[in-house]
Amino acid sequence: MNGYDEDVVIVGSGFGGSVAALRLAEKGYQVRVLEAGRRFEDDDFAKTSWDVKRYLWAPALGCFGVQRIHRLPHVMILAGAGVGGGSLNYANTLYEPPATFFSDAQWPQGTSWQAELAPHYATAKRMLGVVEHYPHTGPVERIMAGAAEDLGVGGTFRHAPVGVFLGMPGVTVPDPFFDGEGPARTGCTLCGNCMVGCRVGAKNTLMKNYLALAERRGVRIDALSTVVEVREDPRGGFLVTAQRSGAWIRRRRRTIRAEQVVLAAGTWGTQQLLHRMKASGALPRISDAVGRLTRTNSEALDGSVATRVPDASEYAHGVAITTSFHVDDRTHVENVRYGPGSNLMGALATVMVPGDRPLLRRLGALAGRVLRHPIREFRLANLHRWSERGIIALVMQTADNSLTLSLRRRLGRDVLTSAQGHGEPNPSYLPQAHRAASAIAVRMQQETGVRSEPRGSWPEVFGIPMTAHFLGGAVISQTAESGVVDSYNRVWGHPGLHVVDGSAVPANPGVNPSLTITAIAERAFANWPRKGEQDTRPAQ
Repeated sequence: MNGYDEDVVIVGSGFGGSVAALRLAEKGYQVRVLEAGRRFEDDDFAKTSWDVKRYLWAPALGCFGVQRIHRLPHVMILAGAGVGGGSLNYANTLYEPPATFFSDAQWPQGTSWQAELAPHYATAKRMLGVVEHYPHTGPVERIMAGAAEDLGVGGTFRHAPVGVFLGMPGVTVPDPFFDGEGPARTGCTLCGNCMVGCRVGAKNTLMKNYLALAERRGVRIDALSTVVEVREDPRGGFLVTAQRSGAWIRRRRRTIRAEQVVLAAGTWGTQQLLHRMKASGALPRISDAVGRLTRTNSEALDGSVATRVPDASEYAHGVAITTSFHVDDRTHVENVRYGPGSNLMGALATVMVPGDRPLLRRLGALAGRVLRHPIREFRLANLHRWSERGIIALVMQTADNSLTLSLRRRLGRDVLTSAQGHGEPNPSYLPQAHRAASAIAVRMQQETGVRSEPRGSWPEVFGIPMTAHFLGGAVISQTAESGVVDSYNRVWGHPGLHVVDGSAVPANPGVNPSLTITAIAERAFANWPRKGEQDTRPAQ
């Protein structure tokens, strides 16, 4: 290999990195994946979100779970960690985005991107085992359908497409997806804990498809390996330096020489590397556009909670996300659930306050509500059985808003910070989300007879929205002046370096982006040559 340790090093093992691992191995490349998170077998996941060491990601504190939480001045970010990336803690929800996503001006011109990506969406759906319509209906699904009717948008209500092996509940069978080549699978028990980590083995995580098949083809996955530097090698290729995740001492730093590198560390991880490597001169030709068009999917997380658990409540019973509707032509609402006992995220919920008021008035509205109704607010805020008496409303938009990320020196370290970017200001709250949460609360009370109230979040009170779908900042573009990667996901100025994760997505999809990231990755690696064959992609 001309002195290279590997043909390709892949940084990250989420939806982009897993596709890279399998498709490049199939094309004859020697591939190594470096993943900052730990490896999980089904029994390794936390039983509930209160098992913080196995649920939350804070490696310096000894927490090696699946749930990352990051904060910027303009947004709080929920992301994934572990071998399999965001597939370990996402809600298995696999929508295709609307046509407006593909018509965004950021896409390189001269290609119908919706038509171009259509066959790759089909491949992604097959690989991820998409069930086009969640087949079960219970109280939550009826409440969501009723809320849509009350808002005058009942025609937009639908059951979600989900990546789950439904099968016979709790029954394990040989691989039903890949002619027996994949791992055995167990039918979904509808326990609701998809986002804590599926201990059943029903969730179609990347360890059940792409990564399992890649390892069978010789791909090596190094877990708990945080990449701290990617440097251009004067001899050719790249030097990738990694160390043991969370280590204070004995970091076991090592450097791997690879002919090509794929960055797929998620938007947060990939942007961190690109910004730092550009600033240090390790990758000097990275576009000045890095950090621009960082997207939050124009997202909000609100919901509704009852004062007590309704009789025969099944709010926590089912796959994490099962239905959705559109409040208007650019605002998409989904129900979200955690399973019984997984109540930790309820600590983020609080009184819903008007987001268009100054901070002091928002705090005054919150305090006034608590003082007027202290007993009711105590019951609503109590985390006991929170997941069994609430419905989270995940709200997403195709709106053209963005942030611009850059590095800032703080406490002797370079850290990411944010500013408002191109398009509309990134919203600090969504009035459509408040309307949806209020409609859901009304229907919850009608369904059960138990008092239910719409709820916002503590970050939203302080003008900081939450997103589970942090995207962009290293976007696909026509030129190096307008983005970071070309239409084949090669970094402008460093064509042996590739970005194939959410950071390359050029616009807000307005739906869960996992299927889109997978489809873009499938297209990128479908265009790679087989090892030793001529590259037919146009030069940059």
